[in-house]
Amino acid sequence: MSATLGRPRLHLRATTSTNDRARALALDGAPHGTLVTAGEQRAGRGRQGRTWSAPPGQALLLSLVLRDPPVLLPLAAALAVAEVAGDAALIKWPNDVVIGGRKVAGILAEGRPQEGWAVLGIGVNVALRVEELPEELHATAGTLGLTPADVEPTLERLLGALEDALALAPGALLDAYRERDALRGREVSWADGRGRAAGIDGSGRLVVELPAGGRTALSAGEVHLAR
Repeated sequence: MSATLGRPRLHLRATTSTNDRARALALDGAPHGTLVTAGEQRAGRGRQGRTWSAPPGQALLLSLVLRDPPVLLPLAAALAVAEVAGDAALIKWPNDVVIGGRKVAGILAEGRPQEGWAVLGIGVNVALRVEELPEELHATAGTLGLTPADVEPTLERLLGALEDALALAPGALLDAYRERDALRGREVSWADGRGRAAGIDGSGRLVVELPAGGRTALSAGEVHLAR
């Protein structure tokens, strides 16, 4: 495993949410790099309050306690996951990792910045069989197409990739992230508007060219490919 990430480690056969367990450990003073993994989650959370579904043993489900996390943590995590997922993996801002337009990983960073810690939750569909998911996910969920035996090796690779991504200077991180930008040049929409994605700025925001001219930069929220 990574030199500093992944130790100590708590592995659970099943849990409600690895992020919930990691948050409790963080509040109790767990050191930087503490790892919680599970074979199954019954109440895994994604962004925007969604649930994260995965059949037992087919996905990598983990949460890390990080002390003094960087501002660009969600982007660093997405870059690390994409590196592990392979050359075809792209990032849909801010941190959905997709292959062929299908989501293969979800990332959720939670914490208390004022107290200097965060919990980084990552779910990767390592050996998922899409047909075993709820029907409403069949058109959007993706998989790395590996086997259950590959879950643990994928964890080791991801911890190393995350260590590397967290060590990058902000400029180098953003440059690497931009190379995997799934939205650049695409028409996108969000709660308050629509436009053409024009890349990622120096603060990690999504730059959008507006139909009437000018640009805006989105710092948070959900973006969809426009229909």
